[in-house]
Amino acid sequence: MLNIFCDGGARGNPGPAAYGFVIKENGKTIKKEGKTLGIATNNFAEYTAVIEALKWLLDGYEGQDLNFFLDSQLVASQLSGIYKVKNAQIRELVLKVKNLETSFGQIKYMYIPREQNKEADAMVNRALDSELVIRN
Repeated sequence: MLNIFCDGGARGNPGPAAYGFVIKENGKTIKKEGKTLGIATNNFAEYTAVIEALKWLLDGYEGQDLNFFLDSQLVASQLSGIYKVKNAQIRELVLKVKNLETSFGQIKYMYIPREQNKEADAMVNRALDSELVIRN
């Protein structure tokens, strides 16, 4: 069982955005990633974190059961099928996620408070901070 902690954020909404994820296997971190996305919304960044984590997992972890932990209740609920997706752009992102999911076993999306998602949040902020340094 793999545990994936995802986060996305935008400074301004929309604004400079980034995603971050941390993948753990048996409690041990096996991958951390954070990258900027240009100008985007918070929701776009949150979904991108899930998509990029799934893409990374395609190389060597196909068929595995996955637990995703997100501090966005909206995204966790939409991906779990609890909330409907009304926005067309977000619907496209959900479709990407659903297509990637077919390569894995059981997948759960769970909402967690921001305090329990500090590592993924740090990846987002590190990416955004490095982008600001480069631009200044």
